[in-house]
Amino acid sequence: MTNLLSNSDARRVFLAKQGLSAPPNRALTKAGLLQLIHELGFVQVDSIQTVERAHHQILFSRNQTYRREHLTALLEKDGALFEHWTHDASILPSAFFVYWKHKFLHQEKVLIERWRKWRGEGFEAAFEETYERVRRDGAILSRDIKADGHVSGGWWNWHPNKTALEYFWHTGKFAIAGRSNFQKIYDLAERVIPTEFREPEVSREEFVDWACRSALTRLGFATHGEISAFWNLVSPDEAKAWVSTHRDELIEVLIEPALGGKARPSWAFADFLSTLDTYPGAPPRIRVLSPFDPMIRDRNRTERLFGFFYRIEIFVPEPKREYGYYVFPLLEGDRLIGRIDMKADRKKSTLDVKRLWLEPGVKPSAGRLERLEAELERLVRFAGLEKVVFLEGWRG
Repeated sequence: MTNLLSNSDARRVFLAKQGLSAPPNRALTKAGLLQLIHELGFVQVDSIQTVERAHHQILFSRNQTYRREHLTALLEKDGALFEHWTHDASILPSAFFVYWKHKFLHQEKVLIERWRKWRGEGFEAAFEETYERVRRDGAILSRDIKADGHVSGGWWNWHPNKTALEYFWHTGKFAIAGRSNFQKIYDLAERVIPTEFREPEVSREEFVDWACRSALTRLGFATHGEISAFWNLVSPDEAKAWVSTHRDELIEVLIEPALGGKARPSWAFADFLSTLDTYPGAPPRIRVLSPFDPMIRDRNRTERLFGFFYRIEIFVPEPKREYGYYVFPLLEGDRLIGRIDMKADRKKSTLDVKRLWLEPGVKPSAGRLERLEAELERLVRFAGLEKVVFLEGWRG
């Protein structure tokens, strides 16, 4: 029997799994925020603040009552969240920390050799000194122990103590206790992560099962490659073996692509089709997504499900950019309808809209432009600005 999932049903399921189908103005408590992040799995952290930092915008796009101070408390006071790496630096529920220990072990094996090629022999000379300093004196910023005369630069020019701090963070000895002007504050993991989230130890088999099962739960349907890529914790071969081992719990579904063509075989849990009606449709309003939104992190999946090709052009030379340095996707209901180039001018307290691009077939109707302006006004208030300014030529 062939289980064909229509493209509209596939989008509906995935948007619901991504927290984009719940009422966006329902009251979000601190406990509700923790639950939201748990359901998403991770929220990417990025330093670029064209309008608002990525993690804040990701959460705001799902709920307009989101409060930054709740996130800070969950991270820095309650120990309910921690920062580490998935594909990129992310905020994660501390309940996942025991599974990340397997990532730490892997990092210990590969980082020393990789960083030795980068930094040269003897780069780890400051490791013991740095660890003892943090153990003895407590939480620290890298600038507090910078070597005299060292000229700061990017990651390629870390001073030795900064390298040590990052190594101990990547390998789970240190954790991020907070941030000061977005700079990490490092401390011993046992002083940051509560004991109940550091124990008990889980076996490699339990770890792989959790990584694959939790990924498929959050994706709804996926290939073994997508299961592997969700957390970036297990290899495609491990995910493929997990699927094979758990075939009695899974069904194969064919996912209809947005732009036609061959349906893509994917895996889902056995009760998937019987629960399709439980997934609500996405609200019809327009929402501005962060370029780092988890919904569009897998660019190929985004293109298949939504017919929307998206790339961040930060590292593309300006003359070769198709759109712009930092362009935001626009979600309307269950469709990605375009993208917008805009930037906060903090001195003038304005959100300056430079350019709007709508997808082919998406008309700039009066109602659609009103919905866009309403979303921009919400974003203005969230970013602490005063008004939206549409610059000359913004419609293209």
